Amino acid sequence: MSEQDRTGFTVAVAADDAHLAETAQALAERLELPFIDEFSPETCAAANAVLCVTHTGLSLVRTGRAAPAPLRVDFGSGAMRHRRRGGQNELLGRAVGVGKRASLRVLDATAGLARDSFVLADLGCLVQLCERHPLIHALLADGLARARASDDPWLAGVAERLELVHGDASALSPHDIDVIYLDPMFPERSKQAAVKADLALLQDVLQEQQQDDDGGERPVGLAVAVDRVRVRPERCPIVLHFS
Repeated sequence: MSEQDRTGFTVAVAADDAHLAETAQALAERLELPFIDEFSPETCAAANAVLCVTHTGLSLVRTGRAAPAPLRVDFGSGAMRHRRRGGQNELLGRAVGVGKRASLRVLDATAGLARDSFVLADLGCLVQLCERHPLIHALLADGLARARASDDPWLAGVAERLELVHGDASALSPHDIDVIYLDPMFPERSKQAAVKADLALLQDVLQEQQQDDDGGERPVGLAVAVDRVRVRPERCPIVLHFS
């Protein structure tokens, strides 16, 4: 039985330039994914999605003629800059306790695409991102490196307040953390709400893990004394404040 028959959704690694093939091969070996020598998103039949190495960073591409735009972690994108001015930032900051303590230390135990974490860092928090899935971690590491190397002082400054950790948050010691932030990427939905294209792609990539996921990160917060727990019902993140 092939890997595609076994999992139903396969991911490979490729390069969009022959000069990057060696880098892509090394990444494929590290992530334990197959490497595709020649790659065209529209005609690729070897995988359902491809992690593509480009001169401007990593991107995750769904294959097929109707494939949406590639997914990449870009903290300096127009969407992220627009979100800086959004009212939801105040709600997020209030939930984690921004302003009540200088340089609030936050552990985002379910980092995902780290959009909330970047907002918290922009609000002045020191944020530790924990992501256990190797592919998502690779996308985050790439996006964070580009942000830190940016000639935009704001973007580079915010990125310096983010620390990325690869692994399961349940294995971390929370003694240097003020707040644990848990926001499941794919919470159970009571209604058939549409999922954005980028999250839909990640959901397909992670479908096998999601089926077996027992919420391993939650014991980090639930095993320690906390001052309060807050839940934002619209997205169901859980914020745990240490006493």
